[in-house]
Amino acid sequence: MTHLQAPHTPDIRVCACNDLDILSDRSFVLYWMIAQRRPHYNFALQYAAEQAKALDLPLLIFEPLRTGYPWASDRLHRFIMDGMRDNAHHFKDSAALYYPYLERTEDAGKGLLKALAKHAALVVTDDFPSFFIPSMIQAAAEKIDARLVQVDSNGLLPLRAAPKVYTTAYSFRRGLHKLLPDHLANGFPMADPLKEINLKPWPKDTNQIIKNIQQKWNPAPSDMLNNRDKATLADLPIDHEVTIAPVEGGHVAATTRMHLFLDEKLSAYPDDRNKPSEDGASSLSPYFHFGHISSHEVFAQLCKNESWSPDKIAQKPTGKREGWWNMSAGAEAFLDELITWREIGYNLAHKEPTKYSSFEALPDFAKKTLREHADDKRPYIYTLEEFEEAQTHDKIWNAAQNQLVQTGQMHNYMRMLWGKKILEWTESPEQAAEVMIELNNKYALDGRNPNSYSGIFWCLGRYDRGWAERDVFGKIRYMTSKSTASKYDLSSYLRKYC
Repeated sequence: MTHLQAPHTPDIRVCACNDLDILSDRSFVLYWMIAQRRPHYNFALQYAAEQAKALDLPLLIFEPLRTGYPWASDRLHRFIMDGMRDNAHHFKDSAALYYPYLERTEDAGKGLLKALAKHAALVVTDDFPSFFIPSMIQAAAEKIDARLVQVDSNGLLPLRAAPKVYTTAYSFRRGLHKLLPDHLANGFPMADPLKEINLKPWPKDTNQIIKNIQQKWNPAPSDMLNNRDKATLADLPIDHEVTIAPVEGGHVAATTRMHLFLDEKLSAYPDDRNKPSEDGASSLSPYFHFGHISSHEVFAQLCKNESWSPDKIAQKPTGKREGWWNMSAGAEAFLDELITWREIGYNLAHKEPTKYSSFEALPDFAKKTLREHADDKRPYIYTLEEFEEAQTHDKIWNAAQNQLVQTGQMHNYMRMLWGKKILEWTESPEQAAEVMIELNNKYALDGRNPNSYSGIFWCLGRYDRGWAERDVFGKIRYMTSKSTASKYDLSSYLRKYC
């Protein structure tokens, strides 16, 4: 039995999934890449490389894509495959061996992880507190005969660093002000772990092990990874009606978008982010969801652009959206979205894994007021199919739904209005939540994520307070298409999506 401590990866980010031993007489360390699908600023990849170095073993990076996950479609598959393409290109010149696997028929990949783990001294995977991934990791921990460790590379604040569930953005922000400085100073991931850690190259006998396994489970063909044509997906048992999104996935596209936003759009971000006709938001959410870019990398680039260092942080926690970082107005507004509003959803998903995606996780005031008004007469009632096909009386709502269906993304402000109207036009608040979850998870590239569940349930009162009481909504914050049209010029947005 070998006991190892990660020399660089913070212990708070590492969690054992079973109590099996590390077996140093086996052939390699296995990184099972399932959520943080990137080569840069990735604590799980870093930890796997550190362990491989310490054990004097080569590293295998195994990135699979199954077919049987909920809402599997051309859209989601292609975005993930874009990332696999980028990873294949990046890792080909590294000491690690990269093994991308595409399941061609349902359950064709069954047994593959177990076969690889049989030769692994240690299996490292991604700690991601949402969708089917936690249950998949738990099942794997019980089936494989190797030690399985999950590593948290989700956000700037480690999941286990938060002492409680935070119920408001203010309370979480104040908690961040207390907790974040130590983690920024002492817990930053390597920019490129495989360049910074000198790994053992693959010996011939170990290569033969992988070749024997790949005879049964063929690696993903490069032509499938490289070709974005829908024909490459035609034979896969996934939903082909949800079409490939126009935006490309992968860490190359993510990095390009990051630089475009930080270099050209950040200064106008406070004013432009809520304007539906402007490209004022970062549009990084899909890349965060699929792990194609890290919030650590975006934060590091922002700090470089701002010539910022941690000694500029305000000494006392304030809980305020502005002033604590001592950065520009655009940077502070963006950091509140990047850290506070993104990671508060991860906080709830980690602490309340059975509740974060349900109506029951709403605050008491929201559940009470919505149930008190559950029998109020609705001005309109639409079915899921009518919502999905954008067949409502409201052209602004229809435009938002069309944007989601056509592009896989929805403008942030329009998403809030979209959710509020679904609450108003369904028979019950529980049904409204079901409709929002179904449409968002089916079409949105950033769906199925703790942050997207935060957005959905914010429309029903999560992380909010009571407002003036009205029909249907009770004390839930109210929004209208009319007020949206009066605040923002929607002409080009409507021309494009209505």
